[in-house]
Amino acid sequence: MANSAGGYYPPVGFHFRVEFIGVGNNNDTRFQSVSGLTMEYDVETFKEGGENRFEHKLPGRSKFADLSLKRGMLSDSEVIKWLLGILRDRDFINHKPAVVQVSLLNEKHEPLRTWEFIDAWPKKWSVSDLNAQENSIVVETLELAYKYFKVK
Repeated sequence: MANSAGGYYPPVGFHFRVEFIGVGNNNDTRFQSVSGLTMEYDVETFKEGGENRFEHKLPGRSKFADLSLKRGMLSDSEVIKWLLGILRDRDFINHKPAVVQVSLLNEKHEPLRTWEFIDAWPKKWSVSDLNAQENSIVVETLELAYKYFKVK
């Protein structure tokens, strides 16, 4: 990727966007961190009779880590309404799993790379500790399970 001076540089990790497709109007989807962009294989091993030097290792199923999103807590959030509809009310009829897109952006706010998480649903929601002796914002963490992700 070329910068304005014509040189090449790696993208920065602090300029990104998170979108919940089909959940609210996407006005409350700014997050301070995203983690869990991980994909790996389960490995199955097979021992061969008479061969004691090694085991055969073959790829098994793909595994995907949970997606973890952190942000300052919002008082009115369509994403949290969706999350509570599933976690608290167990309402999978009115609150369906969503497609979540995480896009790494360039200096013009255009996507450089987009990860699309299919059938994401909230697994956990946590709020940071409230402490009168600290001067910090309240941070909420959303952990999402999903089937798989695609890199677009």
